[in-house]
Amino acid sequence: MKKLLLLIFIIIYANAANPISLQYMDIDVEHIYLNGEKEKFKIQRVVDKNCINIPMSPESFNDENIEKNIAKECKRTFITTKGVIQPLYINDKIKTLAEIEVLDFIHNKSSKEPKKYALIDTRKSAWFKDETIPSALNVPFEDLAYDEDFKEEFNKAYSNLGIKVVDLEKNIFDFTNAKTVVFFCNGPWCPISGKTINYLLELGYPADKIMWYRGGMLDWSAMSLSTTKK
Repeated sequence: MKKLLLLIFIIIYANAANPISLQYMDIDVEHIYLNGEKEKFKIQRVVDKNCINIPMSPESFNDENIEKNIAKECKRTFITTKGVIQPLYINDKIKTLAEIEVLDFIHNKSSKEPKKYALIDTRKSAWFKDETIPSALNVPFEDLAYDEDFKEEFNKAYSNLGIKVVDLEKNIFDFTNAKTVVFFCNGPWCPISGKTINYLLELGYPADKIMWYRGGMLDWSAMSLSTTKK
């Protein structure tokens, strides 16, 4: 009995300590309409059964595949249910930006002083090629870890960020000329930009030079802002 109570406590504590887990739970509420009628709801992420097994890849969204293989109910909507909803803030040091702040950053910072400032798309290169925010640089999250077979990609990623690699074996980097950057990925349900930020913070990237556009491509497009094309 004691073991069972301990297990229940651990589960409750884990859920309380990690709000992100709430998206995978059913939250029971009662809604009262204007006419006084009451109805019970379960707040949850609803995924159409036809969309569950569609892979998260740019190939899923090429014109031919969308036309022939993607069910109508999945187009444009299923992708938002496949990711992990991100919190509004990564931590108390990293500033979260909305579209106006990103536009201001592009207009007054990155477009005028690209050696000091950069808008960074952290998605895979296939996503970047497919569509991104104009003027963004591509620094895929996976390129930040050294791989003997992908030296060029590794060096380009750190060059785009203004980081000098001092000693790979000891994980020593020089952040003297690190750019002030805004990171983004696919949308508020995309964890890649957050992972990138946390990874770079662990390496020693100055927190005061990092900002986060949580909305990413989804919110950018929803605001009818310009994007690149293939």
